[in-house]
Order: sequence, then C-alpha cells, then structure tokens
Amino acid sequence: MPKNVIELKGVHKIYKMGENEIPALKDASIIIKQGEFVAIMGPSGSGKSTLMNILGLLDRPTYGKYLLNEERVDKKNDKQLARLRNQEIGFIFQVFNLLPRTSALNNVMMPFSYGKNGWSKRKRKKHAMKLLEEIGLKERIKHKPNELSGGERQRVAIARAIVNDPVLILADEPTGTLDSRTGQEIMEIFKKLNEQGRTILMVTHDENMAKYADRIIRLKDGKIIEN
Repeated sequence: MPKNVIELKGVHKIYKMGENEIPALKDASIIIKQGEFVAIMGPSGSGKSTLMNILGLLDRPTYGKYLLNEERVDKKNDKQLARLRNQEIGFIFQVFNLLPRTSALNNVMMPFSYGKNGWSKRKRKKHAMKLLEEIGLKERIKHKPNELSGGERQRVAIARAIVNDPVLILADEPTGTLDSRTGQEIMEIFKKLNEQGRTILMVTHDENMAKYADRIIRLKDGKIIEN
C-alpha cells in the first residue's frame, strides 16, 4: 500500500496585523499518497498560496500537524526545514527562478550544492545531462536562460526540481506564463513524471491543466470545500 507523502491534520494559519487576526487557512486536513498527482484550485484569496507555503516548508502552521514522508515537520527548526526542502521537495515556479548568467546544465546542477554530496562531479554532471536529454533539451544544455524560450526554461526548472530525486514535486502555476500549446507540453512532462512514480502537487487556476491530475482539491475562504 502506498505510503502517505503528505498528511495535514487540522491545520490553521492565522496572520496577525496589529491587533487583528486574519485566518488564511482553516482546519485543513489532507492526505496525499505516494505516486498521486493532485491539483489545488481556488479563487484569489482562497488560501492556495498559504497552503502551498506550508506544504513547501516555507511557512509554518499556527495550529495543527504536518507530516512529510511520514515525519512530523511542523516543529522543525529553520536549519532542519532548509535541509528537508532541498532533499525532499522539488520546487517548480511560474517564473522559473533560474540563474540568469549560467547555463541550463549548471542551473540543473545547482541543488547538488546541498544534496547528494557523496556523488563525484562527473556523476552529478552525467545525471543532470541525462535529465535534460529526457525532457528534450539535449541540444540546449549550454544555453543560458535568456537564450531559451519560456517552455524550454520551464523544462530546465523541471529537471532542476527532480535532480535530487525528491519525494514530492510542488509546482506553483507552472504553465501560468506559457501559451496553451506549450502549457500542454509541460503538463505532458508532468504526466510522464507521475507515471514514473513521482508524487506531484500542483497549484493552478486553469481547469484544462487541472484535468491532467488524478484529483482536485478546491479551496474557498481558507477552507477545503472539495477533496
């Protein structure tokens, strides 16, 4: 039976603004099993970004429990969270977040600075090149981001996200800046990664892209209204 990669139990997030308390997430409970492809949807202000930040260990819940890969993480210190982010989670963003002055290959190898320290430089390079080839960038590995199209940059970001073989891929509006055809190409890559057994959690506003997922979690006013 697949293990739980994500398990949220009664998670609340409250932001304080002066004397006021603003609830951004209310009693969220979620289980995502290994190998699932899940989309998170909801209108602006629904709590999607707050939920994503908590799941990505970029923020902490005010109340409730969060288990990542069956390990409780909501009580970890900042150093422990940084290590877990690098080793357990692969991030993919709408704006790619690539280093502008270095090649596609070096961008993909960047996470090796914090993980897989037992690998030789040659093995790291070979692994990164293999990932770039698998997503169709064999001829573009020496190109810098400004020499690549938006779709190609997102492919580099995907290769970078999986280079450390994380337990979870978090994608935040990964097709938001792409045209519909390129967006579908990126989603086909996600589908292939999922078929290989990778667990993917994606925030999107696009119903057509959400259809690639196995299921959809919908939020409204900080509450999960569909799971």
